[in-house]
Formats: sequence, C-alpha cells, structure tokens
Amino acid sequence: MLCFLFKCPGYLQFVLVLVALPHFTCDDSSRCPSACVCRADGAVRCVGDTVTDVPQLLPPDTYLLELNGTRITVIKERDLMKKDLLLRFSLTYSSLNTIHPQAFHLGPPLRSVRLSYNYLNTLPDSVFRQLTTLEQLYLNGNQFEVIGSDQLTGLTNLVALDLSRNKLTYLDSDVFQGLKNLTFLNLCRNFLKRLPTTVFNSLTNLQELHIYNNELEVLQAGLFDQLVNLRELQLYHNKITTLAPQVFWSLQKLTVLSLSSNQLTSIPEKSFYNMPRLTKLTIYKNPLLFLPEQLMGNMPEIQVFYLFSTNLTTVPGNLFTNMSGLLELNFHLNEKLKELPPDLFCCLRNLKKLSLKSNNLHDLEPQLFSRLPALKLLFLNDNKLRRLPENIFRGIAGVLTINLSKNLLTTLPGDIFQSNTALRSLSLSDNPWDCTCNIRVLARWIARHNAVVTDKNYVMCESPLYQMLRRVDSLPDEEFNVCDVTTYFPSNTDLDKSTQPLFTSTQNTIPPTTTTTTTTTTTTTTTTTTTTTTTTTTTTPEITTPEIRPSSKDTQNLNILTTTSRGSTSPASWTLTTQAEVTSTMSTMSTLHVFYDVLVIGWGPEFVHHNIHSGWVYVWFLPSDTAWTASLMFCHVFLLTTGLVFILASIYVMNLLDKTMDELNPRH
Repeated sequence: MLCFLFKCPGYLQFVLVLVALPHFTCDDSSRCPSACVCRADGAVRCVGDTVTDVPQLLPPDTYLLELNGTRITVIKERDLMKKDLLLRFSLTYSSLNTIHPQAFHLGPPLRSVRLSYNYLNTLPDSVFRQLTTLEQLYLNGNQFEVIGSDQLTGLTNLVALDLSRNKLTYLDSDVFQGLKNLTFLNLCRNFLKRLPTTVFNSLTNLQELHIYNNELEVLQAGLFDQLVNLRELQLYHNKITTLAPQVFWSLQKLTVLSLSSNQLTSIPEKSFYNMPRLTKLTIYKNPLLFLPEQLMGNMPEIQVFYLFSTNLTTVPGNLFTNMSGLLELNFHLNEKLKELPPDLFCCLRNLKKLSLKSNNLHDLEPQLFSRLPALKLLFLNDNKLRRLPENIFRGIAGVLTINLSKNLLTTLPGDIFQSNTALRSLSLSDNPWDCTCNIRVLARWIARHNAVVTDKNYVMCESPLYQMLRRVDSLPDEEFNVCDVTTYFPSNTDLDKSTQPLFTSTQNTIPPTTTTTTTTTTTTTTTTTTTTTTTTTTTTPEITTPEIRPSSKDTQNLNILTTTSRGSTSPASWTLTTQAEVTSTMSTMSTLHVFYDVLVIGWGPEFVHHNIHSGWVYVWFLPSDTAWTASLMFCHVFLLTTGLVFILASIYVMNLLDKTMDELNPRH
C-alpha cells in the first residue's frame, strides 16, 4: 500500500487534504463567539443575556447575524465594520434603546435589518441613508411615537416596512415620500386617529396595507387614490364611523378588504363598486342599521363574505346578486335580523357553505334555498323558527349538513327531507317537539335514518305532558293508530239536556261475528219528538281482554254515546245511554269490546287520560272536584310545614345538646 502511495504522488496529496480538512474546520469554528452558534452555511445566532455587545470576531463567511434576547443597549459606530459578506442583521427582544448615527454607514450593504421588540423611541436622522440596497426594515414592537420622513431617507429600494406595535399617533404627510418600491406596509396596533390625505400618494407599487387595531374614525376622500396596485387592505378593529363616498373606487386590483369591528351604522351607496377582483370582503361587527340597494358592484371572483354581528333587521334582495363566485357566506349572529327576501340567494350557484345561525329569523320563504344547487353546509340553528315550508330544502339535494337545533319547532312536514338523499348530518335537538299526531311521519323518518340525526339522543318531546322527555325516535308507529280514528263533537241540540254525554271510542278493523245490540235513536225537532227503537245485528269476535269497570262514584255522572253505523257522523247515528244503563253497557263493552269507526267526545270531566295497548284505546276519566282538590292541596302544604317545623326543632335540640356536652366535658 505504501509503495502504491509513493508511486502515485497525486493520490497521496488527495489523502493529505482529506486528513487536514477537519483541522481547517476546527480553526473556523474556533472563531465562533461564546453564547453563539455558527452554522456551516454562514448563519450565526447568539442568544442570552450574557451577550452585551455585537460580536466582532465572526467566521469570515457570515452572511446572517441574529442576536436574540440579549442585553445589548446600543449599536455602536463600528459594530458592523469588517463584516463584508453580512446581508441580514437582526437584533430582537433585547434592551436596545440607542443607535449611533453612523452605525449603518460603515457597515456592509445590508439587505435586511430587523430591530423588533426593543426599547427604541427615536431614530437619528438619515441613519439608514447608506443602505441603498436595503429591502426589509422591521421596527415593530418598539416605543416610537413619531416617525419622520428624514428618518427613512435613502431607502429607495425598500420593499417591506413594519412599524406595527408602536405608539404612533400621527404620521407626517411625506413620511413615505421616497419609498417608491414599497410593496408591504404594516401600521397596525398603534394609536393613529387620522391619516393625512396624501400620506400614501408616493406608494404606487404598494400591494399590502395593514392599518388594523388603531383608532381611525374617518376614511376621507382621496386617501387611497394612488394605491392602484393594492391587493390587500386591512382596516378592522378601528373606530371608523364614516366612509367617504367612492373612497375605495381606485382599488381595482384589490382582492381582500376588511372593515369589520368598526362603528359603521351605514355605508354609502356603491361603496364596493369597481372591485372586480375582490375575493374576500368582511364588514361584520359593525352596528349597521341598513344597507343601500346599490352597494355591491360586479364581484365574480369573490369567495368569502362575512356579514354578522350587526343591527340589521333585513337586507336588500339584490345584496348578493353580483357575487356569482361566492363559496362561503357567513351571515349569522345578527340578533335583530327577522326576515330574508325570497330571492336573496338567487344567484349563488357555487355557494357551498351558508351560515344563518344565531339570527332572529321567525319564518323562511318556501323558495329561499331553491337556487343553491352546490350547497353542502346549511346552518339555521339558534333562531326563532316555528315552522318550515314543506319544500324549503327541495332545491339543495346535495346538502350534507343541516343544523336546525335551538329553534321553536314543534313539528316538521313528514317529507321535508325526502329530496336530500346526500344528507349525512342533521341536528334537531333543543326544539319543543309536540309528540301528537302531527309528528307521526317525522318520527318514522328519524327512526329510519337514525345515523343521519347526529343528536337523536337529545331530540325530546316537550308536549303533551304524558310524552315529555321521550325521545322522538322512540315513538313506535303503532302508537299513532289513534290518529286514524274520526272524531265527532256533538252540539248542544244533538243531546238531551237532562243528560251529560261523555265518550264513545271505536276501532277500525274488527272481523265480524254475530251478536245483537239494541240501539235507541232520538230525534228532536221544533214541532214533534219521535223515539224509535230498532234492533240491529252486528258481528264481533270473541276476544278476552281486561274488563273495564267504572267506580260507583264515577258512574253517577257517566253517560255513554255509542254508534250504530260505521263511518257515519250524522246525529242520528249515535245513541244516548242514560245513567241507569251505564253499568250494563260498560259490562257489555268489556265483554264484547265494541269499538267503532267514530270517536265521539261530549261534555264531561276535565281530566282525561288514554293508553294504547295491543291496538286498543283505553280512556280513563277523573271527575273534577274543586273541594276535593283544595283539601288535598291543604294537606300537602300542612305536611310540608309540619316537616319543616320538626327539622328546625331537631336542629335546635341538637344545638342545646352540643352545648350541654361541652359544659360537661370542659377542655383543659
């Protein structure tokens, strides 16, 4: 091997270089200051309060110097000298409060300077004059109250300027005079109350302007006239009460505009015209009372619109007409919004999400959603909806989610979701569902689509009382068989005044067998009264069921109406059985189970309850007795009072006993 190396001197030199390379690397790393990390690519980062000055001894190829969380208070005149390759200098989250006027004059041609989150409150005039190549300047998070045009002199190639999170209350009208190449300007989180009309006039290439979280009150005319290339304008969280007419008209390339969280009660007509490239508009959290008929210009590319937390009671029917590209509409949290025009969503054929939650909507127009074929998410929860039209969801066959929770719905049309075959999530909880006959079809639909109703465990009956807290999906279909029975209410003239008719119940499907029933028909006219007794033969199956026997007290006022003709509701078709015949008639009914097709309800006791068992309807009556009810109430109150007295007396006795024990066993 040695012979091979000596015979090949070129190869030997290569091996020697490989052996010596680590020593060269170690020599470079030995120049890395303490508390710093020097990377091989030329980036140096120094962190900690042990760093009190800008490091001077750095690797010769250093292009990035980051100083973070240090105790450096001043950038001295020669701190950046002899760093010829340095392009980016960052001194952040430190104690910096002073910059020497020549600090950046003798240094390298920097591209980026970041002095964020320090204690700077002023800058020397022309301190950055020599940095003609500077592209980024970050002065955010300091204590500046004023920035003058002299302090930004010379930054002709500056692209991004961040003055956010300072204490600026005013800007000179020519503060940005020489910054013709600026594309990003951040003035947010200051205390600016008013901007000079010409302050942005030289920024013809500006693309992003952030002025949110200030105290602006007015946007005066001409303020944005020269920002012809602006793409994004953020004005939210100010105190703007007034917009000058046409204040945004020059912003024809604008894609994002946010005016939310201000104090606007009205917006001038045509304020949002001439913005055909707008993709996002927010005007939420403003106390808006109304919107003009002509407000939105042609916005075919808009995708997201926020309009919530306002005082609007309604909106113009053409509000969204020019927003054909809208994908997401957040129109919620408007506590006074009671109605929506029928054609409000007429032109939003691409809309995928519509949020109308937490408004004050009472009713919806039948065709409100009929022109939203692409809708996937619909939120109607937290409103005051009492009913919904039968065809309300017919135009949104592809909808995946509908939220109707927290409304005042008592029932819904049974086939309201019939066309929504793609539905995957339906919320119906926190509504006062009325579990009578009207909910029969909806209960059947919920039972068949149990996986779709995501909150089915909380879809509860609130009425009638005997159904309270039952889950709607637990209501069996046979429980609604009584809904098929015809009900007839006799008038006073149909009855003998000497009697108090009470009840007759009938059942539809009884296979006939032969029995005999005697029926008396009474007909009353103004001239004559005729009583006819007829004998009819009917057939009834022999079925064994529990015998129905009224108590002796109940039979004193009990009268029963029975029918003689199936399906007939004429006064001649029912017969009055007086109190002398009650016992025998009830016995016959319990044996023969005579239930007919007509349910006749007359005047009787005030308390009625029914049960359904094996297809039969059992009706129970309790006579109303005011004196008896008052007696029970008095006994109840008396017992409660007595119990309370006993409890207080026991507490008093226990207290006396405790004191006595303490006296008998004194502590030493």
